[in-house]
Parts: sequence; C-alpha cells; structure tokens
Amino acid sequence: MHVRHLALRDFRSWESVDLDLTPGRTVFVAPNGYGKTNLVEALWYTATLGSHRVATDAPLIRAGAQRAVVSTIVVNDGREMAVDLEIAAGRANKARVNRSPVRSTREVLGVVKAVLFAPEDLSLVRGDPGDRRRYLDDLAVLRRPRIAGVRADYEKVVRQRTALLKSAAGARYGGRDSGIEETLEVWDGHLAAHGAELMAARLELVGELAPEVEKSYQLLAPSSRPAAISYRSSTEYPQDVIGGPEAVAVLQEALLTGLAQRRRAELDRGVCLVGPHRDDLELMLGDQPAKGFASHGESWSMALALRLGSYELLRSEGAEPVLLLDDVFAELDVSRRQALAGVAAGAEQVLVTAAVAEDIPADWDARQIRVDMKDAESGRISELA
Repeated sequence: MHVRHLALRDFRSWESVDLDLTPGRTVFVAPNGYGKTNLVEALWYTATLGSHRVATDAPLIRAGAQRAVVSTIVVNDGREMAVDLEIAAGRANKARVNRSPVRSTREVLGVVKAVLFAPEDLSLVRGDPGDRRRYLDDLAVLRRPRIAGVRADYEKVVRQRTALLKSAAGARYGGRDSGIEETLEVWDGHLAAHGAELMAARLELVGELAPEVEKSYQLLAPSSRPAAISYRSSTEYPQDVIGGPEAVAVLQEALLTGLAQRRRAELDRGVCLVGPHRDDLELMLGDQPAKGFASHGESWSMALALRLGSYELLRSEGAEPVLLLDDVFAELDVSRRQALAGVAAGAEQVLVTAAVAEDIPADWDARQIRVDMKDAESGRISELA
C-alpha cells in the first residue's frame, strides 16, 4: 500500500498544498514550525480519524477558515481509492470515498493503513492509561474498522451514564427521591453490551500483539531486560478468556456483575467506575512496570517496540501499512536509529519528517522534499530536491 497523492486545504498551517508521492522513502526537510509534521498528521488523520498531537479537531483548521479538507489517493494491490475528508468547525465532519459521499466518516476507516512514530510516543510508556487505551483502540480500528462504531457507542453510553450518576448523587445529597437510580439498570445493560465488545477486541489484539512487541523490543535493546505487555482490567473475568467474538457474552456478564458490586460507590462518587474506560495496557520490563522504572533509553525502546509491533502485526494480515516517521530519528541514539532504519528499509512506503537532512540515515536512498520559508508562508510546496 502507498499514498499516491495528498492534498490539503486550510489544514493546520497550510492554506493549500498538493503533493504527488511515490513508493519508497520520502523525506520532508524543514526547520521546526514550517509545517512538515502537518503533512504526516493529515495522513494519520485519514487512517484513524484522529490526530497524534491534539484530542479535538478544532486545532486542525487553519486560523480564520471554517473548514479543512484532507484529500488522499491510495494505491493498494494496483487499485486506487480516493478519500476526501472535510473537517468542519461547529458541525459534523463529512467524507467522500471515490468522490461519492458516505453517511459516516467512519466508512473511510480501513482505506489507508498506517503506523506512526513520533516524539509523542513516549507518553505510551510514561503517560496516563488513556494514552495506552487510545493506542490499543486506534490499532484495533485499523485492523477491524467496525470497532470504531463499537468504540463510539461505548463512549456515548459512558457519557450519558456518568451524567445520570451525577444527577443521582445530587438528588440524594439534596434529600430528593428522583427515581433516577431506577434507570441505571437499563444503562448498565448498554454499557455491558458495548463494553464487552470493546474489551473482547482489545484482549484479542493484545494476545496477538504481545509476541511482536517482545521481539521488537529485543531487536531495539538486545542487552536490556525482556519486555512484555498484558491487558489489565478493572473488571474481574475468567482467566481463560482471550478475547474475540466468542468472549463477548462472558465479558458482558462480568461487566454486569462488576457494575452491581460497585453500584453504591458509583452513586456516592457520581462517576462510572467499571468498564473498559478504566482499563490499561500494562508494560513490563523484567519483573518491573516500565512506567516509573524504565530509563529514558528503555522507555524509548518500549515505545518504539509498541509501534514496530503494530507494523509487523498489520503487515502480517494483508496490505503493508504506510510508515510515518515524524521527527523520530533525532530522538534516537545510534543503535535504535539503525534498528528503525532496518525495518523501514523493507517498507513499501516511508514518509519521514526531519529538521535537518543529517537526521536521516546516511545510507538511505530517499527523495527529499525541502520546505522553505516561502513555502510555509504561501502554503505551497514548490521546491523539490
């Protein structure tokens, strides 16, 4: 798989840009602040409908504009598909596939498969559980696009159920019997149904991803402690459950049991304490958790191993994903840089950003696209090297 064309309109700093891309390695070279990261961010957004830098869509729209448009043409097994995404301010986003409108932007998921490496990846090791949950869910969606709907439905239920719990807590505090508690069982059912599907997808993913992460970490840090990952849930469920569709019924029952057990605590605190939104991806180095115990180098190796594991897993399942390397070589020491470059050498398409050309491995045969100040100010890339 490779991206043949990328066009942006009012996306981040770019008023307008059109790029013809080719298989192999392409490097966008520019000082910080010139908009090179915005190019790979747009491709990652097409693949996942999310940014690796911000949690909401509003910052993606150029200042003063009402909408941003990301247009991509991707080639997979000789067949071309075009994706157009309109990111709107204050209203629903829109999408087209092969120039035809689709009912939901989620229908574009799966057209572009990509794996992104970026300096922000350190948060996968050192950050909050939410960063690791997002990593898992983004990868699950890349593998099975229907999981995006499950994820959205679950998040909606959590928001509505949390609002109900807060209302119930307020009513109890004020001495009023509002009857709100009687509706919680209905929402418990919705949460358990959608939550079980999401948990099943995550458990299946972690089971298949774990050996790839272990091998990738060994490649990156052969003298370090062995790495391992596992799924840590806020809900007790049978240990023989490994995920997948057959696990949904068991996980649904486990969630319902957990909700019943924590009902009083949830009502007292006004928050939803049970469900996959409370879970985490546990990262271990030897017998210690990576968070809090890993050195800087070990943290980088673990973060890279998670991304490399994703790449190997996606590649084993079909179309080879596009590799997006956002200013990551500058963050790595020589051994990790060589290991990453070795993986990238076999990829169908690699798109790299770098502040200076010296950040790129010296033996790379790569097309360079230099973005100068004129390009950054005009919103057009005109100089190719």
